[in-house]
Order: sequence, then C-alpha cells, then structure tokens
Amino acid sequence: MKKPLKILCIILSVVLILFVVVAIAIDIFAEGALKVGIEVAATKTLNVGVRVGKIDLSIMRGKLGISNLLIDNPPGYQHEKLLELKDAQIQVSIKSLMSDTINIKQFKLDGVHVVLEQRGISGNNLQDVIKAIPASPKTEAEPAKAGKKLRIDNLEISNVVVDVKLLPVPGKADTVTLKLPPIKMTDLGNDGKLDTAALSGKILLAITKGIAEQGAGVLPEEMVSTMKTTLNQALDVGKTAAKEGEKILKEGKNVGEGLIKDFKGLLKPKEKE
Repeated sequence: MKKPLKILCIILSVVLILFVVVAIAIDIFAEGALKVGIEVAATKTLNVGVRVGKIDLSIMRGKLGISNLLIDNPPGYQHEKLLELKDAQIQVSIKSLMSDTINIKQFKLDGVHVVLEQRGISGNNLQDVIKAIPASPKTEAEPAKAGKKLRIDNLEISNVVVDVKLLPVPGKADTVTLKLPPIKMTDLGNDGKLDTAALSGKILLAITKGIAEQGAGVLPEEMVSTMKTTLNQALDVGKTAAKEGEKILKEGKNVGEGLIKDFKGLLKPKEKE
C-alpha cells in the first residue's frame, strides 16, 4: 500500500507544480500582450507615441497595475513628453474577462503630470492631440475591428499637476503650474462602444476640461477660449455619432419588421377561389 500512496503523492506534486508554472506563465505572457495592446491602441488613437513602463497583472485576483505611462508630444514642440502617469490601479470583474465586454469596477489613475506647451497665440500641444483623435465612425469600406469592449463603474484621476509653458513675455513668468481637483466619472461604456482607444481620448478630454476650468483668469484668455471650443467640438461630434447610430438601428428595425411581415404573408394559406 505504501508504494501506490507514494506514487500518488508524486503525481499530485507534479500536477501542483505544473499548475503553478502555468499560472505564472499566463500572467507573464498576458502582461506582455496587454502592454503591447495598450501601447498600440493608444498610439493609434492619439497619433503620438505611447509607452508603458510596467504592467502588473494578477488574473486570479482581477487586478491590473500600470506604472510609468508616457505620452509623447506632437511634432514641433520643445518638450519631449505631453503626459506622464505614475500609477494606475484597475479592479476587474473576473467573470467578465471571458465575455465580449470587460467590467471594470474601479479605475484609479494617480500622479498625472501634464506639460501644456503654448504655440502661437492660442494653440497648444494638448489641443493638437485632441483634434487628431478619430471622431467619426468607420465607414462600410473600412469596418471597425471587433474587440473587447469596456464598461467602467468608477473612474478617478487624482494628483494631476499641469505645467503650462507660455510664450515668453518680458517681465512675466513663462511657466504656470496648475493643480487640478480629482476628476471622477461613473458608468462609462454603457453604450457598448468604449474600448481602450476611446478610453484614452475620454481621459485626455477630462483633463483638458479641468485645465480650462482651473486656468480661467490665470492662463491667457485666448488659450482657455480655444480649449473650450475644442471641447465643445468634441462633444458635438460625439452627439452626431450617437444620432447616426440611432438612425441606423431604427432603419435596421424597420427593415427587419418588413421582412417578418413578408415572411408571415408567405406562410399564410391562400384563400380558395
């Protein structure tokens, strides 16, 4: 009896070791894929380089940590970086990882440093990036690729510091530092259209709105006014896209109802003459 028991112990030990190795491998490879995915999606959306320093993923606990995320400046600006993020902590519903829509319970961004660089009377780097964000939906010739969607219950951005680099004026400081209050958003992605790329744009728009509000009376009036105009245009584009989506759904519904009616007509027995 001792020999079979010993064999069973060896088998169980091997299975346990394999389980641990597989679990570690999943985390390691998933971290690498996720890092690349975030960088590619954000770079494509913002049209500037985006790099992630480190990914800390624990699939079993539904936790994701992102450290040292960097967003480059558009060409033509003095400073290399537009934004630096020290830390992001994400709590995910584990069950949703296997579905088409990932449910994020908490998304916390902490330690955001923005260098807002003025160019010309009213232009700046943040505004240039926002203007370059794709706003219109894909056409039939260029259909949107299917991918994981996001639904975020709570998103919080804290400790946001903005260094505004102004045009040099004799007798005046050329750098103004703003500290933004925490930015909070809830129930994002309920329309089923939010992905990593769209989330990048939403975060930048929220920070821009905070700068426009906090910079009123501090930054040049033309600069704040232009930022508000850019924000309004972004909101208008979003509303237009939503209306187009509703129109398509309505047309599809009408076509579907017509087909059902025709189908019922075919099934209906003909009256005898």
